[in-house]
Amino acid sequence: MFDDLSDLDTTGLLARSSETVQARRLAEVDDLEVLAQWAAVHTNDPTQGPDGHIARRVGNVLVQVGGDGTPGVQDFCLGEIALARGTGVMASRHALADVLDLQHRLPLTWAVTRRGECEAWVARRVARLSRHLPVDNVSLVDSAVSRMIATEATGRVLTVAEAKVIEADPELHDERCEAERQRRYLGLGRTDEYGLRTLIARLEAGDAVAVDATIHRVGEIIAPRHPDASPDELRALAFGWLARPAELLALLVEHLTPEAEPEPDPDLDLDLGEPDLDEPDPEPGPSRALAFPADLLDALREIDLTPLAPKVVLHVHLHEAALGNTGGVARVEGFGPVTLSRLADLLRGCVVKVQPVKDLSDRVRYTAYEHPESLRDQVHLVTGGDYWPWATSTSRTVDLDHPTPYDHGDEGREPPPDQTGSHNSGPLGRRHHRWKTHAGYRSRQCGEGRYVWLTPHGLGFLVDHTGTHRIHPEKARIILDAPLGVDIYPA
Repeated sequence: MFDDLSDLDTTGLLARSSETVQARRLAEVDDLEVLAQWAAVHTNDPTQGPDGHIARRVGNVLVQVGGDGTPGVQDFCLGEIALARGTGVMASRHALADVLDLQHRLPLTWAVTRRGECEAWVARRVARLSRHLPVDNVSLVDSAVSRMIATEATGRVLTVAEAKVIEADPELHDERCEAERQRRYLGLGRTDEYGLRTLIARLEAGDAVAVDATIHRVGEIIAPRHPDASPDELRALAFGWLARPAELLALLVEHLTPEAEPEPDPDLDLDLGEPDLDEPDPEPGPSRALAFPADLLDALREIDLTPLAPKVVLHVHLHEAALGNTGGVARVEGFGPVTLSRLADLLRGCVVKVQPVKDLSDRVRYTAYEHPESLRDQVHLVTGGDYWPWATSTSRTVDLDHPTPYDHGDEGREPPPDQTGSHNSGPLGRRHHRWKTHAGYRSRQCGEGRYVWLTPHGLGFLVDHTGTHRIHPEKARIILDAPLGVDIYPA
């Protein structure tokens, strides 16, 4: 029977929600521990003893479902426990592999999970990410994840876990990357009744981004020609231009920005003409994709086509300890963690312009309401993403909020100065920004990358570089109600 919750007020419902989540987490841990204990009573080798030859013949042998260092379990025992749990065999096998990895390979993370301080599925995901590592190397992942899994959002925990998996054994990671590179493909589906086909490709991340950037640029150019096209349709039309390199080159050359346009060569006549999009393809005849005159090909070999390449900004986060270390790991925004060798591959063939290093300790202040781009960049580098409690987004495409609301002044009164700056700026996703503005949430910045929150019904949180932490509501109120210009740093 379910409890009647209608008598609970909003505060009681919030408390009940926290209690229910804690109970669910502990129940999931109990489920995993029952699985592990079931495996523990089935770890004896059935092929040993007088009837061992029978067990071997029928296939009831010890199998290792977890990673290196986990005990084997009798193959036949997996079916019965799966029936008792009401799941398929593979689902129970995967759950058993995860809990054995947590117990024997990731004990620090498992200890946090057993206390109900994190979601069991996140710990299980870390176990799967690190399963291929030798048992002697996996402790690096365990140590890093156990320190943050209870206080950071899931996306950030998994990003760190992925980086630590690479750092734990860079050579093994490179071998796995090379194996996956050999699984690259491009597939073309059948033509459907509407004359359309599906093309699917798995390729290098850098190449995929470059193709996407080119499609985006072509879509911008041809958009006026297709005013009724949806964004997806426009991208499909732009993708089709990749099949016609001569017309694509003419299109891009024609629409070069003046500052990027190469100097004309008086001795070179390159009149590619305007492609006629309404003229049907000539049949029979050579494919337009191959319709390059020989003299044009010779001329193109002498031209610097660098200005035609799409321009992108790559944000790479690299600790100074990784420099000169072949096993160092960098974090590339939009890509995730990569080894330094993979970073070099990503940048190969690019013209790299290194931006000046920002001093994140500078306190920048502005009187205007708007946040300039230089401030937006600094705030992102300090906070690492959305400053809402437990937020997962680390994107730069978020709103920049004033934690202490901006005072626009009123008739006859000028707005107070220096309200916008590194002391009063925080990135928020659009939904979080709307809630913070209109739903009764209060926040205040109390240091670089440190924010205090108070929810409408009195839940207090501190968000900083170590994650999200509950604080006493009264402490949050004291900080939020302190006079402006007074910095209070919560313990």
